[in-house]
Amino acid sequence: MVRPSESMDRSRLWWAAIKLPMYSVAVMPIWLGTAVAIAETGRVHWWPFSLFLTAAVLILAWLNLSNDVFDAETGIDRHKYHSVVNLTGKKQLIFWLSNLCLLLGLLGIVAISWLQQDATVLGLVLLCCVLGYSYQGPPFRLGYLGLGEPICFLCFGPLAIAAAYYSQVQTFSPSIWPVAILNGLTTTLILFCSHFHQVADDLAAGKYSPVVRLGTARSAQLVYGACGLFYGVLLASITWGILPWPTVLAFSSLPWAIYLCRRMAQFHDVPEQIKNSKFIAVQLHFWSSLLLGLGYLV
Repeated sequence: MVRPSESMDRSRLWWAAIKLPMYSVAVMPIWLGTAVAIAETGRVHWWPFSLFLTAAVLILAWLNLSNDVFDAETGIDRHKYHSVVNLTGKKQLIFWLSNLCLLLGLLGIVAISWLQQDATVLGLVLLCCVLGYSYQGPPFRLGYLGLGEPICFLCFGPLAIAAAYYSQVQTFSPSIWPVAILNGLTTTLILFCSHFHQVADDLAAGKYSPVVRLGTARSAQLVYGACGLFYGVLLASITWGILPWPTVLAFSSLPWAIYLCRRMAQFHDVPEQIKNSKFIAVQLHFWSSLLLGLGYLV
């Protein structure tokens, strides 16, 4: 592995490795599914909410850590100095730590199913875990085939929102689908934006992400399209009465979308300038989802 220069601040590398802002993608589906349930029933069940929230964070930690392990095996992260595996040099330890996170997270979901005497939430979360593993783990590595984005959309959109909603009311409702689509879109945009700065490393490792397949210029246009689709679905759903009118609050996230689109258009082929674009997408995801949920509660 090529080492970073000695002037690099190791604490900054660890901060990048922890990816704390990224954990909003675990929190927001639980927040949104619960917010819809509260709006419809007028109450919240705190134990399922707390257990699900903790479990979601632990399961995402498993995804992040195991992703570092599996990517270390293919060599795709040789220039990723903030990889936990590269920072510690202990791939096996990180592998087992990731499995511990998964086990603890699933125990939380099992507790919800036991409390409710209903295994539906457990089944949905297990499906998410299987799909998450297929994205990065051998022998599947579907992310290397460019299938990471649809997997991400399905797991963090319909499946996660449905599971969070069900954990509150133990039934399903068609009212969750607009929220699931909107949250799935912004979460998938984070993953999509993460590819732009690593096209060369992806090609060298045989990973054909959508950005590798389409090129950075056309992929940047897709970012415009995804943002336009998000706000189009939001506007149409409010206009047709599918979403309550206070969810118009989510339009306050529009400045982040504009900033992301402009930056992508200008720097799509400049890795050093575009490498933090996924964190702009994280801000878009966080604020749009937070405000969307608040729209259900006000």
